[in-house]
Order: sequence, then structure tokens, then C-alpha cells
Amino acid sequence: MLVIRLAQAQDLDAIIQLARTSGGGLTNLPLDRSTLSEKLSRAVHTHQHMNSFGDGLFWFVLEDLNTGNIVGVSGIESAIGLDQACYTYRVGTIVHASTNLNIYHQFPTLFLTNDHSGCSELCSLYLDPTFRHSKIGALLSKARFLFMAQYPQLFAAKVIAELRGYLDETGSSPFWEGLGRHFFDMDFSQADYLTAVNRKQFIAELMPRYPFYTNFLPASARSVIGKVHADTRPAKKLLEQEGFRYEGCIDIFDAGPTLECYVDRVRAIRDSYLATMLQIQALDGYPLLVCNPDRLQFRCALLWPGESGVHATSTESLWSELKLNQEQKARCILLNRDGI
Repeated sequence: MLVIRLAQAQDLDAIIQLARTSGGGLTNLPLDRSTLSEKLSRAVHTHQHMNSFGDGLFWFVLEDLNTGNIVGVSGIESAIGLDQACYTYRVGTIVHASTNLNIYHQFPTLFLTNDHSGCSELCSLYLDPTFRHSKIGALLSKARFLFMAQYPQLFAAKVIAELRGYLDETGSSPFWEGLGRHFFDMDFSQADYLTAVNRKQFIAELMPRYPFYTNFLPASARSVIGKVHADTRPAKKLLEQEGFRYEGCIDIFDAGPTLECYVDRVRAIRDSYLATMLQIQALDGYPLLVCNPDRLQFRCALLWPGESGVHATSTESLWSELKLNQEQKARCILLNRDGI
């Protein structure tokens, strides 16, 4: 059975082992012990001491209770851009017109902004490739919404998710090659890595701060603005089903879209509720995402009757794995028949 819980200090070696399954190429889970150790220490401090809205990282791990292995991670930055500037491009329009010459032109532009400073951010989502089945990805992603629903005082009014942008078959970013490389004397992978390890000051020092006309970009770069990586399409669909929308902001490196939604409009947050064991048993046959209401010992699992192997199939086993007694309530959200 699989259970989501908050990351703990003793999880470091298991998280490093999980990072190895990615090949070491993920910026949100770099195969670097010192970086992962620093991230885990920050998360553990947040878990233990943060009681109101501010700068903090809630980091969740997906544990296979049969083996004790950690097979996935996901996170929530409670407030971005408070200690370091958070940069994004906003896609806009500038009009050039002359009444005398009867000329009117609209030009798409990119504005460097800090519009999302102070927002909460979904981050650090990664699942071991061998576990990408049986709606395990939905469990890993959506468990964060139940945590936010249970502890709204810890998060901003708006939550965002920056999605990975389009890369070609060689792993190159057409947007970076068309724009970023002209201002940064480094490859895309190096710039992306520096942001992953929180060395972001170079962005402010080197990035152009004035509106940039996208017409000056090569067609290959223009065509991928707001386009996601092929591997990210399922995550994009899942977030859109929860109410997230693209509002015109893109990543400054690969032009991947930023999806955003007000917290109280996220479906899994808005529609979740506290229920007793008997109330959940009355929904027999429907998949349910369920978590306990314990802040420090948060646990979340998927109740999916008939699905054997990785998810709870009975309310009794679920209550046991969530470490609840029969009189306690749990927070739940009803999923559709497909488990999403």
C-alpha cells in the first residue's frame, strides 16, 4: 500500500536513491547530496515550526509500505519570492498605430515581472517511473490539496504551478536558444540547475528588464511559448481539471506555462470535507482521496475498492494506515471513476 507523509530527516538516503531513478537530470530533484540535504532540512524545520503564513517548504514523500522505499516526492512552497526575487515573463501586447498613415499593428511582447511574489507554489513533483500507473501520480499530486484544505492559514490566497517547457529531441530548449543564450554565457541545463540550487541572483544581474518584442525571436522560439514538455502533459491536464488556468505567464528559461488558481477555487480544496468512517463506508465503490487531520503526522492515501496491490481497498485498512481510531474523522475528496 502507498501512503503520502511529510518528509523526515531520516529520509535523506531514500530520497537520494529516488533521485538516481531520474538519471540526475531533474532540477527539482538534483542528484546532489548537499542540495537535497539542505532542502530536506528546510522542509523539516517548516514542518515542525511553521504555524502561520510565511516562507516555508512542505515536502511530501510517497512511501511503499510493503518495502519501506520512497517512490515519489511532491512539495508546496508556502510563499515564493520573499527571500529571493521570483521572475517570470508575462506575455503581453504593445500597439503601434498612426491615424494619419492608417496603420495599426499589435506586437506580442514579453515583460519581466515578479507578479507571483507572495503566492504559494506547487513544486518538486517526481514519481519513480516504475510506479507511473494505477493513478499513483494523482495521489502524489492531489494529496497536497488536502493538506492545504486542512491548514489554509499556512498558504496564500493564490497557488501557482510552473510547468516544464518544451524541449526538442536533443534536450535543447528552442526558447533558450532564441533568447536566453544571448544574455547568459551558459547552456540551458546549467542555468536551470543554478535556479534549482537557489543561486538566482544572476537572473536579476543579466536578464533584460525592458519589454521584448517576440517578433525578433526565431520562429522555433516563438512557437514554444506556453508549450509544455511531452512528459508534463498529464500533470497539466490534472491541474486543469482542478481549476488551474494559464494566465499568460511563462518560465524565463524554457517558456513553459505557469498555471494558477485561487486556493478556494481548487476543486479538491473547495469540495473536500471531514467525514467519519461510516460516512466514507457509505460511498462504497467510489475512489476517495483521504487524509488524517494530524499536522505533524500527516498521512494521505487513496481508497480504491477493487484495486489491489497499491491502494487501500477497505475503510478499516485505510483508517489503520492513516493512524486514526474509529471515532476520528478524516478529510476526503471524492474522485471520479477514473481516479482523477
